[in-house]
Amino acid sequence: MFTIRVQTPSGRYPVFLGRGLLKNTGLLLAGQLPAGPVLVVSDKNVAPLYARQCLQSLQAAGYKPYLKVLAGGEQVKTLETAAGLYTRALQAGLDRRAAIVALGGGVVGDLAGFVAATYLRGVPYVQVPTTLLAMVDSSVGGKVAVNHPLGKNLIGSFYQPTLVVSDVAALKTLPAREFNAGLAELVKYALIWDRKFFIDLENLQQKNIPAGNSLLHAAQPRLLKYIRRAIRIKGEIVSRDERENDLRRILNFGHTFAHALEAATDYAYYLHGEAVACGMLLAVRLAELLRVLERNAARRIRTLLRRLLKFPPPPPALKPQAVAKALFYDKKKEGAALVFILPQAAGRVLVCKAPPFNIVQQVIDEYLY
Repeated sequence: MFTIRVQTPSGRYPVFLGRGLLKNTGLLLAGQLPAGPVLVVSDKNVAPLYARQCLQSLQAAGYKPYLKVLAGGEQVKTLETAAGLYTRALQAGLDRRAAIVALGGGVVGDLAGFVAATYLRGVPYVQVPTTLLAMVDSSVGGKVAVNHPLGKNLIGSFYQPTLVVSDVAALKTLPAREFNAGLAELVKYALIWDRKFFIDLENLQQKNIPAGNSLLHAAQPRLLKYIRRAIRIKGEIVSRDERENDLRRILNFGHTFAHALEAATDYAYYLHGEAVACGMLLAVRLAELLRVLERNAARRIRTLLRRLLKFPPPPPALKPQAVAKALFYDKKKEGAALVFILPQAAGRVLVCKAPPFNIVQQVIDEYLY
């Protein structure tokens, strides 16, 4: 087991990473919080696989766990669902010392974290991610939120977890599509921060990989190393800028386009990681057109993205106007100015404010047509 410490102005917490950690969730939590009622939030896909193991671990450590199973998917990340979780927490008798445990992927983590941040003005919460995307990105850093019909994550807060328990054994049951969606967030860290990481990914060779398996999923010995590296990078960035005032903005590489694609399709077409993968490609193209990224470097980044990630085709009915409209509800914009994170080279990005919208429109048009 690896322990990665994340230090922010609002607190310090451990990220436990290893195999077989789910059965130790209760013991790991006992090192941080007293026994009492605990609300475990999961979804219909994850709960049948891991809820019993998590609940038994909490019971063995002296906690009294209650389980709430959600339908799953971005469509449940709403204030209405949050209200139902408040009711369940009250019924379970959760006080300010009681914890909320998020058992699942990024949607469950964001939603349960938002409820924890606002229930009784804030109670402890624990991230137990079961997807690659949640392990390398959303479980660390304390961004919690729900969606609004006009945009993604528009209602939320910065609220750090008490601890994170990442059991990579859970990835064995992750559907291939979900795994590949998570790869987008993992690869992002190489592109924004770590040129050596980028080169390491470039040097992966696709040999003897069963049909349908992704390159990194097959490279199991390296996968744990890469997850650990991504968590360390995010921890370092968050420790320097907890509330996204400056440096942390680079974590949004690909996300301005991604969130617009998700909103324009009512959160029903793309998995978040798939939208991020497409968003990164669009950001590379925008950087190329704005001449902040040399053509050869753009080609190199695109080659890596296309070799490691799978990209869903854009939905036939999606219109450029819908994507453009969704862009202007992006939470990262400053006034009326859109903000994009654009690559300058492998491992280095910049913040681009208010690029000419005709060029942004060109990038959207090229993607859709």
